[in-house]
Amino acid sequence: MVSPGILLVDKPAGMTSHDVVARTRRAFGTRKVGHAGTLDPMATGLLVIGIEGATRLLTYVVGADKTYVATIRLGQTTGTDDADGEILTRASPEAWTAVTTEAVAAGVASLTGEISQIPSAVSAIKVDGRRAYDRVRAGEEVVLAAREVVVSRFEVLARREGEGHLDLDVLVDCSSGTYIRALARDLGAMLGVGGHLTALRRTRVGPFDVADAVVLDDLDGAATLAPAEAAGRILQPLHVSNEEARDLRHGKRLGGQAQRLEGALAAAIDDEGALVGIVEKRGADLKSAMNMPEAGR
Repeated sequence: MVSPGILLVDKPAGMTSHDVVARTRRAFGTRKVGHAGTLDPMATGLLVIGIEGATRLLTYVVGADKTYVATIRLGQTTGTDDADGEILTRASPEAWTAVTTEAVAAGVASLTGEISQIPSAVSAIKVDGRRAYDRVRAGEEVVLAAREVVVSRFEVLARREGEGHLDLDVLVDCSSGTYIRALARDLGAMLGVGGHLTALRRTRVGPFDVADAVVLDDLDGAATLAPAEAAGRILQPLHVSNEEARDLRHGKRLGGQAQRLEGALAAAIDDEGALVGIVEKRGADLKSAMNMPEAGR
């Protein structure tokens, strides 16, 4: 029997997130595998994979903040806002006179903090039940609604001048739902030369770091994080007695116990170190928001 757990995988370029899930299914011998947060085929880096009952935890990972390192190419636009798309425009020599170090810094600053961002049309967002990228590939014109996101850090690490373009290596800390391709597109538009993404690597998802991830060739026999350990990183760990664990599993509330939670949710862990589930406040009480199978640890 396959044990439930959270697996951290370093996705290579050229593969979809679904490809990684398929490889994980074969390696672990189970169909019950999912991931928290898609990475484009061009992108590399951290995918958080849930196996067996631990797939229930992915809901609490999806909304976590993320860190990316990326390369923005100024001077060109593409149809996908990244290097996979056809080049649509190239900046004229005259346009570069306005692209000073100060102008780049001002553009980056204006895209930092709480911002309103229009996602790239070639994205996995669903429009009337279909992925936006499927509609674009079918020849439809797709304009997605703006969304509020938070870019807590947008830092230029290095810059390299090329023939008719300027590459910026950047580091971005951001809220879930932020599109780094859109940051590249918008920075280029602000500077009047256009921009797109040529490289993207996700290095962190919430408390999970790519430094702890396995590569695909090492999937067989790869170690996973036990549900209790993983949940305790994502949320406040809350020790519950075996009697409380039994009540939670049976749908009963823990009367008058809401004050035990620091936030809205916590990971309830029993005397044996097993993850009982995720608990939430309900008035003055605690109740189960999600129960794990009893074998999950």
